[in-house]
Amino acid sequence: MPESVTPQFATCDLCDAHEADVSGAFRVLPPVFRDYGALRAFCGPVYTLRCLEDNSRVREAVSALGQGRVLVIDGGGSLRHGLVGGNLAVAAARNGWAGIVIAGCARDAAELRAAGLPIRALALMPLRTQKRGEGQADVPVRIQGVPVRPGDWLYADEDGIVIASRPLA
Repeated sequence: MPESVTPQFATCDLCDAHEADVSGAFRVLPPVFRDYGALRAFCGPVYTLRCLEDNSRVREAVSALGQGRVLVIDGGGSLRHGLVGGNLAVAAARNGWAGIVIAGCARDAAELRAAGLPIRALALMPLRTQKRGEGQADVPVRIQGVPVRPGDWLYADEDGIVIASRPLA
């Protein structure tokens, strides 16, 4: 999503509109993520990665065109290494990613903010990852117990993060 476009949604309103949904098509992530990048709302179709303490797949993903997608990284909740740092955040912003959500850690706080990309993560950890070429891309993941599938839609604002199986008006 271009920087000049502000998404027109509120996660609270989306939750209210879908509170009766029992199909599993509408899901809410637990409030465990903190803002480390640009402080603005973001949304888009989801592209997933599963990688534990190895950001090789992350580098590949952010080096490709994001096309307004949101990168959701299942880092297994590890707090031992930062999966996304300043260089990767700059690459993601330059290549048109709408935002990044990390079930793990980020690093380089000042550089993350300067990149201008919304980034949510569990915490900051200055240690970088190993580069072993491991991980899977474009696979279903579970973030804090919530299923997230490639092609789902993610909506994030200051109140939280919701996932939907289709775009929401």
